Amino acid sequence: VKKVHREVVRMHQQGKSIIMIGHTGHPEVEGTMGQIDGGIQIVQNVSDVMALDDIPGPDCAYVSQTTVSVDDAKEVIDALRSKFPGIIEPKKSDVCYATQNRQDAVKNLARNVDLILVIGSVTSSNTNRLREVSERQGVHARLIDSAENIDPGWLEGIESVGITAGASAPETLVDGVVRYLQAHFDVTRVSELGEKENRVAFPMPKGLWDSDIKN
Repeated sequence: VKKVHREVVRMHQQGKSIIMIGHTGHPEVEGTMGQIDGGIQIVQNVSDVMALDDIPGPDCAYVSQTTVSVDDAKEVIDALRSKFPGIIEPKKSDVCYATQNRQDAVKNLARNVDLILVIGSVTSSNTNRLREVSERQGVHARLIDSAENIDPGWLEGIESVGITAGASAPETLVDGVVRYLQAHFDVTRVSELGEKENRVAFPMPKGLWDSDIKN
């Protein structure tokens, strides 16, 4: 985040008009905007880019919120390059590859389960993205703060369930969800799905549960 702040200050000192790829209202975006006097235009998607007023390319630069994934940022960056061919890019990528790794893991997880429980705050940008990634893969996802939020009704007719967690969710919350499921259902297997996420598998009375935990 400090790197992005330094980039913004440097670009501002060079007289550039600054565009930031990020989510309006996110603390990191708000903090970045506070680094300089003058406006930073925020874009979240391609439509936002298309709605921007024309800016002479050499006088325009962009930065990215660090928790925006590579996938999410790529199409917006491509749109910025197309609209402003001379746009100045950061010296190094500001995209958080840990965020991308999480999203890739959820895509993989979605191929193996019927439901995904996403542990994290409803106000967390990267946690909400995990839910959206699951939904885009055609697998319903439930966002929960902890095991206390699990509604047993969600699990009716479900044969396999995955568990993933946002970047800020502590390990104890993940463990708590596993313990809840172990206490309420017959667990037959605990395993890992790839190196980037732990996998815990356990069945419900009506079928096999395959619950995957993403650290």
